[in-house]
Amino acid sequence: MRQVEGRRAVMEALEAGRPPDKVYALKGAEGLGAVLAAARARGAVIVECDRRGLDAMAQTGGHQGVIGLFAPVSYAELDDLFLLAQQRGEPPLLVVCDGVEDEGNLGAIIRCAEAAGAHGIVVPKRRSAGLSPVTVKTSAGAAEHLPVARVPGIPACLRELKERGVWIYGADAAGSQSLFDTDFSGPSAIVAGAEGRGLSRLTAESCDFLVSIPMKGKVGSLNVSAAAAVMLYQAVRTRGS
Repeated sequence: MRQVEGRRAVMEALEAGRPPDKVYALKGAEGLGAVLAAARARGAVIVECDRRGLDAMAQTGGHQGVIGLFAPVSYAELDDLFLLAQQRGEPPLLVVCDGVEDEGNLGAIIRCAEAAGAHGIVVPKRRSAGLSPVTVKTSAGAAEHLPVARVPGIPACLRELKERGVWIYGADAAGSQSLFDTDFSGPSAIVAGAEGRGLSRLTAESCDFLVSIPMKGKVGSLNVSAAAAVMLYQAVRTRGS
């Protein structure tokens, strides 16, 4: 079973059709009516708990009075991401995470990518955050709607994306191309590097373009989720959405 914590995350899982098993609710808590009604309508067992019991069960530190147990979210295949783009009649827009290890950062990237109309996220199997309770909660429900593919290695994945006609844009503070001059209107994959060290050498060498975000202040770089968000909304702008 997959544990989902927080009112919005639980409701999004229910609305996405995830089969619920049990929903644990803080006894006497206000504002849970809609969540519990939706859970009952989908056949979930409702278990009332005191705060100590719910706190002990929580994995994220922010359960907001409700924790749901659902069937696990399955990782997608690359084909699923391309199928979603095809169904929407749009050129693929993907986000590839090259060793993003912080679950909160991955959740924030998923949230922004879904909001920007991307067709999926790609993460490696090793040395990377995955679809944990923290990731799902931080995504504010977006992980229920946006497919996440897990691949053996990022450089090999980028080669496959190129073979499928996708242009690869790596986010790199030292990149020679400014984000403001970058057009994502064609099939595009935005590659976000690991916290602290950025893109790996092999990943950077696999990119078609290394794109820098203009920085006007004294800080030299952005958090990886913030950088991904800025690049995604340049994609939104250049795609005319």
